[in-house]
Amino acid sequence: MKTTKFSFLRFLKAGVFAAALFSFAACSKDTPSENTVDPEPAGKYHFDIFMTVGQHGGMGGGDNTIVKSVESLTADQPMIDIKGYGVELNPYTIELIAKGKYYYQVPSKQTRFTKFRILDNKIEVVQEQPFGVNSYTERKYTHAWLDDKTLLIMAANGDADKIVWTKLNAEDMRILSEGTLDLPLPAGAAVFTTTGILTYNEKVGKLYYFYYGKDKAGRKGVATSNFLTAVINPSDMKVESNKVNTLAGEMAGSSYGQLLQDCVTYDEAGNLYLAAFTKKGDLEEGCLLRINKGETDFDPSYNGYPNADGKLCTVQYLGNGKALTYAWNQSANAGRDTYSLYYSIVDLKTGQRTRLACDGKEIGFNSGRFSQRSVVVDGKAYIGVNTEKSTCIYIYDVATGKVEKGADIAQGYYFDVLRVVEN
Repeated sequence: MKTTKFSFLRFLKAGVFAAALFSFAACSKDTPSENTVDPEPAGKYHFDIFMTVGQHGGMGGGDNTIVKSVESLTADQPMIDIKGYGVELNPYTIELIAKGKYYYQVPSKQTRFTKFRILDNKIEVVQEQPFGVNSYTERKYTHAWLDDKTLLIMAANGDADKIVWTKLNAEDMRILSEGTLDLPLPAGAAVFTTTGILTYNEKVGKLYYFYYGKDKAGRKGVATSNFLTAVINPSDMKVESNKVNTLAGEMAGSSYGQLLQDCVTYDEAGNLYLAAFTKKGDLEEGCLLRINKGETDFDPSYNGYPNADGKLCTVQYLGNGKALTYAWNQSANAGRDTYSLYYSIVDLKTGQRTRLACDGKEIGFNSGRFSQRSVVVDGKAYIGVNTEKSTCIYIYDVATGKVEKGADIAQGYYFDVLRVVEN
C-alpha cells in the first residue's frame, strides 16, 4: 500500500508528472503521452483528487502531494492514477480553502495570502496579497465566508494571547479591514488554541467561533476548560456572547480550522451542527452538538452521535435530515495510519446511524484520521475510501439513499482529499 519517498523522487526525475493535469480518461483508453494537454471539462464542475506518496498528507505531511483533476467519478471511468498525470502541490499545503473555481491559502513559509487554481498541469497564481497588520502561519488559521466575495481569516496571534482577524475581498485579495477580537483569555489559560473553528450562519447573520484556552503553548498544553462559543457580529466584529459549553471538551478540527476537514454543517432550517469530543481515559468519545437557529449555546438535550466508539472527525449535511460522518473506532486500532475509521449515515433527528454499505455489505475501515475524501454536490455524496483491500469512490444518492460503487483509484498512494471545483 505504501510507496516510498525515493520512488516519488524517481518519478519526478523521470518526468512522469510533467504530463497534463486534466486527464479525462473516460474519453480514451489510450496510454497518455507526456505532452498531452487535455481540454478543460465541459460540465459545471470537476473533482480534484489529492494523493500523497510516502505518508498521509494532512497536518504538514504533504510535501509529496499530487493533485489530479477528473471530470467524473462514476464507475465507467478508467482507474484513476497520478502516475503520468497530476501536479505537485508543494509549496502549497493540503489544508486550504476551496470555493468556486479557486483555492485560497497562506502558503508554506510565506507572508501573504494567495488565490490560485489548478489548470493545465500547473498551479496558476491568480492574485497574492502581502499581510497587513496581522500575520498568519500556514495551516494555523480558521476562516468563514461572509458572502461570495468576502473571506474572513482568524487565528491566535504570535504570542497566542489574542485572536486577530482579517477580511479580504476574494476577487482581488485586497485587505478590507483587520483587527483584534475583544475576547479575553479563558479563566486560568495562558494562551488561546491556535485556530479554533469559525463559521458563519447566514440564516441568522452571525459568526460562531469555537475555541478554548490552554495552560501553556505547544502540544503539551492542556485545555483549561471545555471549549467556548463566541457569537460575533460580522459587520463590526463585536463579540455579542461568549460562553463555556457544558457538553464536550473539544471541537473536532481545532488544529486547522476546517482547512482540511468539515467539522461544522447546517440543515435547511439554519440549525448548526458541530463535531466534538471529550477525552475519557484513552478514549476520545465523539459527539454531534447542535445550536438551534437563533440561539447562542448548544441544545443540552441533543446529541446526534450517541454511544460513540471514538472520535467524530467530520460531518457533512446530505439533505433530508441526514448527515454523513467519518469517525474513528479506537477499538479497531489507535494508530494514525491504520485502518480504523469508517463512514456512517446519521439521522439527525433520532441520532440513529448506519454504517455506509453497498450491495448489502458494509464498507471496511479506512486509513487516515486527517483526511476529507467526501463532497456533496447536486444531490449526491461522492465518498472516497482508502481501505486495506480497495481505494475507490462510492456514490450516495440523497433522495433515495441508494449507494453505488464509483471509480477505482490506483493503490500505492495515500488518498487524502477530494474537492469539487467549478469549471
